[in-house]
Amino acid sequence: MLTGFTAGLLLVGLAELGDKTFFIAAILAMNHQRRWVFGGAIAALSAMTLIGVGAGQFLTLLPETWVYYGEIILFAAFGLKLLYDGFCMSGSCPGEAEAEEAEEAIKAAESGHTTATAPLAIVTKTFGLVFLGEWGDRTQITTVMLAATHSPVGVALGAIAGFVLCIGLAVIGGRLAAGRLSERFITLFAGTLFIAFAIAAGLRGS
Repeated sequence: MLTGFTAGLLLVGLAELGDKTFFIAAILAMNHQRRWVFGGAIAALSAMTLIGVGAGQFLTLLPETWVYYGEIILFAAFGLKLLYDGFCMSGSCPGEAEAEEAEEAIKAAESGHTTATAPLAIVTKTFGLVFLGEWGDRTQITTVMLAATHSPVGVALGAIAGFVLCIGLAVIGGRLAAGRLSERFITLFAGTLFIAFAIAAGLRGS
């Protein structure tokens, strides 16, 4: 369970730093009460985590060899892609693309509607934006695979803990916190972690 918790905390939580959903929470927190934005975002990410863990349990029905090699290939592919992206970054504009995507998503959701200020409306809007932004994301796929090879309870708790820390930083610090994060460093570090977990998965099955 501890291994699953650690994997979920590091691979899932870290991957959200500077991601689209991070900026969605940060931007919404600038215009609405932070606690309602935080609550909506965590509810959405927790729901996505549980869906991912549930899907991971279905993978356990497949031959163990398929899941074993699938985990290695998937984590290695994610790691190499992140390392490639990190080395190609200039590091001058951390999170700019993700922030722009987040702003566009929020504008599209609010288009033709008055700005909602009621707590339930804020929670609902945040939940919808974060849930849609997270669907099919790398963190969701990672959650599925981790839940298939580790303790599902540990993975779920670790991923949610990582989301709480990440979204908490977004809501409290907003763009200021994001601007102080080096997207290049985070990307390279996340890529290194994925490669390390791919190697660990290979050694675990050998």
